Amino acid sequence: MTLPAIVAARRFDASAHLPFHIGSERVGWIRRTDTPALQSWPDVFHIDQTSIRLADTFCDLNTRSAALGAVIGMLAADGRIPGWRNETYAIRNSFDAEPLAFIERAASRFFGTMTYAVHLNGIVEEQGRPPNLWIARRSETKATDPGMLDNVVAGGIGWGMGIEDALVKECWEEAGMPQELAVKAVRGRLFHVLQSLPEGTQAEQIYVFDLALPVDFAPRNQDGEVGEHRLARIDEVARWIEEGALTVDASLATLDCLLRRRWIDEEACEGMQTVFSPPAL
Repeated sequence: MTLPAIVAARRFDASAHLPFHIGSERVGWIRRTDTPALQSWPDVFHIDQTSIRLADTFCDLNTRSAALGAVIGMLAADGRIPGWRNETYAIRNSFDAEPLAFIERAASRFFGTMTYAVHLNGIVEEQGRPPNLWIARRSETKATDPGMLDNVVAGGIGWGMGIEDALVKECWEEAGMPQELAVKAVRGRLFHVLQSLPEGTQAEQIYVFDLALPVDFAPRNQDGEVGEHRLARIDEVARWIEEGALTVDASLATLDCLLRRRWIDEEACEGMQTVFSPPAL
């Protein structure tokens, strides 16, 4: 049986969406059911049966960002873009690419644009004892996946931040980890999620890190986005993943850690290899 998180990471129907283009690049996916909401701006979007394109008159970073920003503000006022974050995300198809436009983070799923995130597996190992993982429960007020279990640290990478810088920032905000501890994290693998959600499309590249935590360290949330932390056995975490109690992203990041360390068998993760490559669409 394929685990729910692995199935969800590729639960996407391209036929229910129109590709969103800026210039010559496809940069996102917009649900066909959301297309009528964009028809109020014929000077901004060129819409036909096969695609939605940002008008070529917006030919540089500033004009594209301004045009999209005005639309996004109206869509949010109409309730079509929930969970306003006051964070800037860049529209770019790879992390090192030059941005084509800047948008509010909450709008990234409406437009289905590529986003980037870091997830940290907090590992506690004592000699003679089985390993444990620190697991967080997301705050009930979170805009996405409220109340679900998550990695001890997980967060999006906003514009202007490097991958490791974002990790250090999130380590402090979500778990109270000082920089001198956070920088000891080691990279795992990169995986890709493309899934349909109530707010749109999550197209995301997630960078996994592992960190061996001192036995006397206890995470303490600083930004109100985590409801609680718990130290859990590997078998408990594996059961939560199987039950779908962890978020999709956290499930995949945790499975990556468990597989690399051979704490679970590959046979238990049928289809896992599919998430380490970009989806073919």
